[in-house]
Formats: sequence, C-alpha cells, structure tokens
Amino acid sequence: MTREEFQNDIRAGIPDRLPAAKPYDRQINHAPKRKDILSDEEKVLALKNALRYFPVKHHAVLAKEFAEELRKYGRIYMYRLRPDYEMYARPIGEYPARCRQAAAIMLMIQNNLDPKVAQHPHELITYGGNGAVFQNWAQYRLAMQYLSEMTDRQTLVMYSGHPLGLFPSHPDAPRVVVTNGMVIPNYSKPDDWERLNALGVSQYGQMTAGSYMYIGPQGIVHGTTITVMNAARKRFTVGRTDTRGMLFVSSGLGGMSGAQPKAGNISGVVSVIAEVNPKAAQKRYEQGWVDELHEALDELIPRIRQAVKAKEVVSLAYVGNVVDLWERLAAEEIAVDLGSDQTSLHNPWAGGYYPVGLSCEASNKMMAEEPGRFRECVQESLRRQVDAINKLTAKGMYFFDYGNAFLLEASRAGAAVMGEGGRFRYPSYVQDIMGPMFFDYGFGPFRWVCTSGLPEDLETTDSLAAEVLEEIRKTAPGDIRGQLDDNIHWIREAGRNRLVVGSQARILYADCEGRTKIAEAFNRAIADGRITAPVVLGRDHHDVSGTDSPYRETSNIYDGSCLTADMAVQNVIGDSFRGATWVSIHNGGGVGWGEVVNGGFGMVIDGSEESDRHIREMLLWDVNNGIARRSWARNEGAVEAIRREMDRTPGLRVTLPSFADEDVVRNALNDQAASKVLRDDERYK
Repeated sequence: MTREEFQNDIRAGIPDRLPAAKPYDRQINHAPKRKDILSDEEKVLALKNALRYFPVKHHAVLAKEFAEELRKYGRIYMYRLRPDYEMYARPIGEYPARCRQAAAIMLMIQNNLDPKVAQHPHELITYGGNGAVFQNWAQYRLAMQYLSEMTDRQTLVMYSGHPLGLFPSHPDAPRVVVTNGMVIPNYSKPDDWERLNALGVSQYGQMTAGSYMYIGPQGIVHGTTITVMNAARKRFTVGRTDTRGMLFVSSGLGGMSGAQPKAGNISGVVSVIAEVNPKAAQKRYEQGWVDELHEALDELIPRIRQAVKAKEVVSLAYVGNVVDLWERLAAEEIAVDLGSDQTSLHNPWAGGYYPVGLSCEASNKMMAEEPGRFRECVQESLRRQVDAINKLTAKGMYFFDYGNAFLLEASRAGAAVMGEGGRFRYPSYVQDIMGPMFFDYGFGPFRWVCTSGLPEDLETTDSLAAEVLEEIRKTAPGDIRGQLDDNIHWIREAGRNRLVVGSQARILYADCEGRTKIAEAFNRAIADGRITAPVVLGRDHHDVSGTDSPYRETSNIYDGSCLTADMAVQNVIGDSFRGATWVSIHNGGGVGWGEVVNGGFGMVIDGSEESDRHIREMLLWDVNNGIARRSWARNEGAVEAIRREMDRTPGLRVTLPSFADEDVVRNALNDQAASKVLRDDERYK
C-alpha cells in the first residue's frame, strides 16, 4: 500500500462500502473466547450497539456476522473492519493530520497495535490478556479519522474506546481525553467487566494500553531490572556485591511479563521463566529477549545447575506450566535466591492464568464452556504453586509479589499466603523496594518516543539523558545517589541491550528534577535540529502519582488512605490544564478491575517555547502530587523529598504531617480503656 493509499484509508474512517470479510489468522496470538455471560435480550442489545457504527444498508449483513462473532468469541471485534495496511508506528510525517500533536497520537496508537508489540493484535489487546486500545475495529477507524481532521482548537473525547467526538477547545487544552472502565463502583466486579465489555459499552484499558503509551516490554524491563537488582542486594551476605550465580525464578513471557528474562540478563543473574503458551515463548526467543527454550524439566534442571555453578548470565525459558517448575525445584531442593510471578492474575478467569495439567487450548475451551470448573482448576493450581514456593522460602528464597494480584488471588483460593495480623506472608515489591526507595522520592518510569522513527534520534536522546543525570549526580543528596547510579548505568547500556520493540522508545526512572531537565534538553535539541522531529513524553501509570492501587503502587501507604483514589484523579485533572497533549483515567490495570485507579498522560514536545513551559509546569505537578500525598501518609523519604522541592520551587507550599509518638497514642487508648472499666464497675455497684 502506498503512502497516499494509507492516508486515504485513515481519512475515510468507516468505509461506505464494506470491505471483504477477512479469514481468521491462526498464525498470531488471539484472545481466548470470553464466557457466555449475556442474556438473550442483552445479546440483542449488544448487536444493536455494534450496528450503530454503520449505515442501515449494511445491517442485514453485519448483524449475522456480529452475532456469529459474539457466539464464537464472546465479543464483537468486527474483524472485517481490520485495516489492510501494515500496523506499526510510522514516522510522524507519514500520517494525514492537520496538527502534529494528532499525528503523534496516531503513531502511538498504531504502536500499541503493532503485532510485534501487542499480545492479541486482532482483538486490539496490547497486553495483560484484556488491556485494550479499542473494543472493536470500527472504533479504531473512527478515532483515526477524527485525529486526521483535528485542529489544535479541538479535543477528541474517548469513552472506553468509543470516540464520542471532536469538541471545540483551545491550543493549551489536551488534544485527547481518555476514560476507560469508569463504571459506578457497585458495578466493578470482574463479571461486570465481562458483561459491559460484551455489550460494547466499557473496556479494560490496563495501564498504558488504553492510553496509547505502551512501548513494548522495554517499558517494564527497566522496572524489573531495578527490582531484581535490589532484591538481589537483599540477599547479599557480608562481602558479597555481585549478583552472578544467583537464581531468579518467575513466570510469564507474554506482554509485559516478557521483560523478565532481559531484566535478568541485565541484572547479571540466572533467570528461569515459565511460559505455558508456546507462541509467546517462541516470540520472545525470536526477539532475542530470552536466550534458551526448554520444553522438558529433565533437560532444564541440569541446565539450571550448570548455569548457577558456572555463574553464567543467561535466561532460560521453560515452555510449560510454572507450577510444574516450582514443584520440581522444591522436590530437588534447588537453592533459588529470588522468586516472583508475573502471570496476569488480575484476570484469572479469562486467560490471565492457566492451571497446571491443562494445555492452552484445553484451558481456553474450559474457561469458555465450563467457567465454574475452570475457576476451581485455577484455584487448585494456585494452592499447589504457593505450597512449592513456601518450601523454597523456608530454605532461604526471597519471594516478592510483583503487583500482578498473585498474593491476592492466591489468598482468595485458600492458599497458604497469609502471615501474622492478617497480612500476606510475602511483601509486595513496592513495600520492600519501589515504594521506600523510588516512589517516595519521586522516581518513576519516565519514557519517551522519537516520532521520526530514526534510531539516530533515539541515540541522541540516550546521550542527553545520561549527561543530565550525571550532572545531577554531582550534587545529589545521599538518599537518591543509588537510584541515579542505577539509571545512569541503565541508559548508558540501553542501546547495547537492543531494547526497542516497535517505536523508537526509551524509559528510565527519574525524579522531578531529572525528568524536567531531560525533557528541556530534548526540547532544545529539537529546536536546533539535533533531534529531527517531535518527541512524545510520557510514563507508565506505575509511578509516584499516577496510580492508586492498595496491592501495588500504594501498598506502602500505611495511614489508611491506600483504598482512596484522590491522587490518581487529581493527577489527571492537574495534568490536563498544565500542558498534557492527552490524559487518561482508568478503572483497573495491573492488579484487576475494581482494584485500582490509574491516571496517565502523553505530551508532545516540538522545540517551541510553549513546549518548554508545559514541561516545567506539568512535570512538576505530575510528580509532586504523589510525593505530597506520600508525605502526608508519613513516609519519611517523601517528607524529605517534598521539603527539598519546596526549597527549590517558588510558590510550592505543601501541608506536612506531625509524627505522633507511638507510646503517647497507645497510653491514651489504654487510659481510656481503663477508665471505661472503672465506669462500668461504678455502674454495676
């Protein structure tokens, strides 16, 4: 297809003449069939909802087709409308657009749907089993058409994948405002998502899928690398400062979890990652993200022993169920240093976790046809997995929950994961590592995409980011030097580690000062031509401010507010009037529908003075909103971080907490209890 044909296809939106029906491509990963949850009358409504995108003249043909999709897949994806052009992030100049910001958003959307990036590209699902960019291909076509027409005085409103329309606004307003899954709280259970999604009225946007900011598994490689490195440091004995020879075991190679073996290599450990889907494992192997594939445990176990003994830096994939792997490791008493899990247990009943003893195909069939039995199999599998993990932790393994709802779902299954005081026996990685060491100080997953598509531009941004961090490091306080050192090492090695999948993108963890100065350096380089096209700035929602999630991002908030979502909502509101190009707010993501609220943004910088102003104003708020909240929760690192920011930033005044003496509080309650006993005694006399 020529560039002109591609642009014409975008501008056409939903074509007046229906394209030919497309065969079901069995060569790519497809979403599992969703359960049959709608009543007969609700199925009528689902078809009516789907047909409203099309002229009445097409309804007779499409009604039958959509009814068949609903029967076979549990959803209406409108496969016929899938474009004929190749799906990938093109250079920004190839998109038909009336403003550069809109072209950049089109680039980001297509990157999220690139088959090299997306988990189930034909179902418009980027990662996590259900993290969707759109619900169907009509929504995609209509959104792209609107973006091609948009001026810098319009804003596109997106309701859970549905383009509500273009509305008049102004140049400083966001070009797109995205909401995903924002349902009434009483209707936020997993089956509510199944029903509303099948009706075509809501979707699960995950964290960066439905907000157009996913950059492939690189986006989590860095966070996983930092986590594994710091988890390994917890295992260091006196005099040991080297990770080589340590064994890290986890599961998941699809979507975001595919980052784990690459992170293991960068961290210098032996990593063994189980993946039950052979296609996902093969994909990561072909991309160079995992070194070896092993289908038999009899072959894998000796290889593990050999790699650990030789202190190799190597990643091994077990193409099979992780429960079998854990049980074999426990039976053979292999010393595992670090353990975790990265299956999509936020989505346990619809493809996020596959029970032991069943193949992918058998699991997919059972989850659709016998959902009750499938649930029982998943929970039995979780109980077995935890039993094996407990045996290995009893011998010294450090196990951490990676924020995928593993401990939460294991506890609901009756697995032995509870400790004293009703708490989980294993920590979330945020509680032990990311929260106190990174989030409290404002460090989080800052990322950018070079819209030129040129590797040379990405190399320039890498160099600029490293120079900025090295300059900050010279005068940095001691409590953040370790973070800076790890990130300087990361960005210096990023190109060599071949992390790009899809768009020319990069990620590193930086605080407010680092993000602002890096972005300003990019903006100057765009202005003087060292970077040839605009750059999209963003972050994972998995950050200091972007997410309220009591089992992950805010699991180290101990003042009782971990169940509130003011921070994420305020984050999006504040970003929207400080210069974000688009903003998004989601129910669900990472740990499950109804368990988290995520706020995100994207910002296109183009070398202008306006971009410079937006960088300073928006990034300050985007980071410090979360630090201020964490400070108020009495997190000591956050108190120090916000004090430093107030000293640095005129006009910033944050309410600081007083720290109550524990003995004073407990004595007051004890005195009150004693007084009540005396009053009761007097009354009964």
